[in-house]
Amino acid sequence: MVDKTTSFRFERLDQTLTQLNNEDCMIIAGGTDVMVLHKNYRGLPARIGKPVVFIDHLNELKQVYIQGHDLHIGACCTYSELLENRFIPDTLKRAIKTIAAPAIRNRGTLGGNICNASPAGDTLPLLYVYNAQLLLRSVNGQRLVDISEFIQGPRRVQRLANELLVEIILPDVLDEGSRIIFEKIGNRNADAIAKVSFAGSLRLKKDRIVDARFAFGAVGPTIVRSSAIEQKLIGKSFPLDQKVMEEIIADFDSIIKPIDDQRSTAAYRKTVALNLLRYFLK
Repeated sequence: MVDKTTSFRFERLDQTLTQLNNEDCMIIAGGTDVMVLHKNYRGLPARIGKPVVFIDHLNELKQVYIQGHDLHIGACCTYSELLENRFIPDTLKRAIKTIAAPAIRNRGTLGGNICNASPAGDTLPLLYVYNAQLLLRSVNGQRLVDISEFIQGPRRVQRLANELLVEIILPDVLDEGSRIIFEKIGNRNADAIAKVSFAGSLRLKKDRIVDARFAFGAVGPTIVRSSAIEQKLIGKSFPLDQKVMEEIIADFDSIIKPIDDQRSTAAYRKTVALNLLRYFLK
């Protein structure tokens, strides 16, 4: 006998938040991660074990707009929708194009990629470099949290059971002058989980570095980023002195701690990650 799952699909966000406040529920937007995590034997429904709340249809979670210099992205915007939106930065669009196949991009959401909290999440290094802030809402109000604080480990996030991620905010994303890149290393350009990913940003003023940001994916339990190392580059002239460059690379060498798994080896991941950083700094 197949176990039944109670599901809810409310018309408004406030109704959804009320349900989350009343009962511990599984939230499903695109479902591309949830259904894999809870898969059952072939031909049988997923084993979820709690009521399900669908949120992919809520208009309040699908808005993309500019406020001041900040870009606000609804958590339930699918990757395909973001590719068509004129406000989304080209570098973020290039990262999105490396995610799975079109069918997954038509369902998967940016908010889901964040809440899944995989260290290999394709959009995460860029979101760290953008200093993304996450807007969480519940019946008790709302709060902002930095993405680096929200993601605490593989599939562990700082979200209360009655909260919902409603927006991703990229501060000052319209400021010009920064050189931002994203690189993903996998078995294929798309439709593959990253072995290593890297996002970097440098902003110069009169050949001096005034801002530096670097984030690495799939080389630790969370995205690897270090403000302390980044600060060492502030005020340095560009192109960088070779000694300065090697010191920065050595610093990251000490904190990048990948593992061996079915997709790659720790040694390969560290070598490639440091080579991507060196290439960007040059």
